[in-house]
Amino acid sequence: QCPWGAPNTTSISCSLADVMSEQLAKELQLEEENAAFPEVVAVAEGPFITGENIDTSSDLMLAQMLQMEFDREYDAQLRREEKKINGDSKVSISFENYRKVHPYDSDSSEDEVDWQDTRHDPYRADKPTTTPRRGFIGKGKDITTKHDEVVCGRKNTARMENFAPEFQVGDGIGMDLKLSNQVFNALKQHAYSEERRSARLHEKKEHSTAEKAVDPKTRLLLYKMVNAGMLETITGCISTGKESVVFHAYGGNATEDKVIPPECAIKVFKTTLNEFKNRDKYIKDDYRFKDRFSKLNPRKIIRMWAEKEMHNLTRMQNAGIPCPQVVILKKHVLVMSFIGQDQVPAPKLKDVTLSSEDMKKAYCQILNMMQQLYKECNLVHADLSEYNMLWHDGKVWLIDVSQSVEPTHPHGLEFLFRDCRNVSQFFQKGGVAEALNERELFNAVSGLNITADNEVDFQAEIEALEKMNEDHVQNHGKKLSMFSSDGDPPIYDE
Repeated sequence: QCPWGAPNTTSISCSLADVMSEQLAKELQLEEENAAFPEVVAVAEGPFITGENIDTSSDLMLAQMLQMEFDREYDAQLRREEKKINGDSKVSISFENYRKVHPYDSDSSEDEVDWQDTRHDPYRADKPTTTPRRGFIGKGKDITTKHDEVVCGRKNTARMENFAPEFQVGDGIGMDLKLSNQVFNALKQHAYSEERRSARLHEKKEHSTAEKAVDPKTRLLLYKMVNAGMLETITGCISTGKESVVFHAYGGNATEDKVIPPECAIKVFKTTLNEFKNRDKYIKDDYRFKDRFSKLNPRKIIRMWAEKEMHNLTRMQNAGIPCPQVVILKKHVLVMSFIGQDQVPAPKLKDVTLSSEDMKKAYCQILNMMQQLYKECNLVHADLSEYNMLWHDGKVWLIDVSQSVEPTHPHGLEFLFRDCRNVSQFFQKGGVAEALNERELFNAVSGLNITADNEVDFQAEIEALEKMNEDHVQNHGKKLSMFSSDGDPPIYDE
């Protein structure tokens, strides 16, 4: 026989009736199902259904067997979903937490790998291998030293992980980033600068009293006052300014040497130095604080500012001028009596609507208080306006005297003239016909009787008097006595 010849095939002939037979079609379909799903057939024909080798008399056993079969089918469905969703992706998801396999049946999870339990993550980039201590690897033409551009760049990328945690460096190793020495040094310097800057900001926040003026140190001072029984409770903030914040509090138990009013006002001077740097002229030339003033320690200036207001209020209180009563001073916290009632502060003169009689009465009171302040207290308010005068119980009260200075201050008369201008303009706009202009009010308060036809000459004479006083202090180290009431030059106190 020829090996390349066509094989003899015997074809089985069948009739058309056999082809169209339904019985034959069912047999062929059954054979295909048995070939495609052998396990199902085995399970269907197994002992689980027939019960030949298993005791199925117990309902509990039957329930456990049915539940086990359902859980296996459910877990197989989860695995198919995982494979469908993940595909060939390196980042995969797992439905391990949703599986229902019982603890004694772990066959379904044998092929699963939990990467969280492995010590090596195959998707994490390895750190670059460093050169050995000798400084080079390889031999001959394949030698690589520690100065190699690629090796050095990868090493710099790995060293970025030593930066501060708040400095985000990204996944440079995973991206195989190669940083030159110049770029790495610049990033390193920037990271250190940012770390120092954040430390300074934190320190500034801890040692300053921005916003509501309650930093940890101020809070501790207030707690000590409450614990000592000096204050019963602190209710809240009643006034906020650029330099200080005022809180309302109920007074505590009175002591032997202190009489604490029922309601108190706590004035907290802000320890942020922005506002006080430009206001040192009120305190550096004041002889009471001149020896203690120093720009090298600006935080002491704020305590001196609070102490200055305490001394000025004490002078005014001794002279009988309506003003808050000083209770105690603790560093930059000043406790005074509250001008108002039931946590409601007395309104400022600019916010209250007075009748013509009350306006005239208020003007007379202010004129009298300015004269008392100048002659009896030897002070000039230096910031007197309708914003620093309260209307309570039918009379005017003066507040905010921390910037007040003596008339012998190098700018004392200028401050007095500014106060007179503010008071005169306010009451003239308020319809008080008896209100004097600023020059007449200045002479009425100070008694200097400066005769000048216009404001420019008037201020020139004021500056001449201040210069005379300053020269005398520098030459003799003594203050001027109270300016004489007549028009003669000032008399020196020798």
